[in-house]
Amino acid sequence: MCTYNGAKYLAEQLESIARQSRQVDELVVCDDKSTDGTVGVLQEFAAKAPFPVKIHINEANLGSTRNFDQCMGLCRGEILILCDQDDIWAYDRVQRQVDYLAAHPEHEAVFSDAYLIDDKGERQNHMLWDNFGFNRERQVKWQSGKAKDLLFEGYIVTGATMAVRKRALGFLSPFPVHLGPYIHDAWIALVLSLNDQIGFITDPLLSYRVHASQQVGFGQKLEPVRLKDRWKRDRDKKISPIRQRAQLLKALIEALEKVEGVSPASLTRLKELQVHFQVRANLPENRLRRLEPALSELVKGRYTFSSEHWWLPFLGDLLE
Repeated sequence: MCTYNGAKYLAEQLESIARQSRQVDELVVCDDKSTDGTVGVLQEFAAKAPFPVKIHINEANLGSTRNFDQCMGLCRGEILILCDQDDIWAYDRVQRQVDYLAAHPEHEAVFSDAYLIDDKGERQNHMLWDNFGFNRERQVKWQSGKAKDLLFEGYIVTGATMAVRKRALGFLSPFPVHLGPYIHDAWIALVLSLNDQIGFITDPLLSYRVHASQQVGFGQKLEPVRLKDRWKRDRDKKISPIRQRAQLLKALIEALEKVEGVSPASLTRLKELQVHFQVRANLPENRLRRLEPALSELVKGRYTFSSEHWWLPFLGDLLE
């Protein structure tokens, strides 16, 4: 568990860990220099917990990715169950994930769906996976060996729902901190997906709290650009996110190429994705000169990388 100014909800999370049907062997907590009562809550729980609680207080603020990297390395067990500071575990979370990994020795990690709750602990009317569109069709695609293709396209795996074999840290760690949205959980999931080493449990194994003060969560979706505004907005404003995506993908590929056991073949689609966004970012100002490179991307089927409604980015590239 990594903590930072999480006193408000922490006790409820800790109690849900203590109530597990299969008790954890230890709880390792790395606090990132909290300034509220977080450490006090941890110490109070440690005094009465039915298992060892080891509290490490960082000398300097590390940020969540480095802190999780450190915390996972300090654990002694063979299976590491990641934990946020403000959720509530289902009573059988530990048992279910341990059983899954025992039954699937080919997998280095497993994740699950989760209920969504608000700051008062009340359930919302949709589930965690609904935020990512991880529906039955995409689950079947994942199980058919295409997990990496799904993760190349977007976020699916939430760290708070993950259990990871510690031996995997040998090639997962250190987690990169220069890849923007690819924080610890996205990095773990993506690397393991390259060799089909991560599976999932469809049942919700925790209640994931959504509130204003959390570091990572689900805010409001961006409003789509209206058609009438497409002809008015500055071209640099349109190109900027495409250029940023191309640069991020390039950095991601370079990081993955350094990971032990990652084959170049597993990165083929990711490289195509990067080339597609690079081409889009470099389309000329003159609309007529855009036609040839845009059509080339269309013929290659790459506009589906940008949107399932591929004609929208294609027409946007030609006309905006």
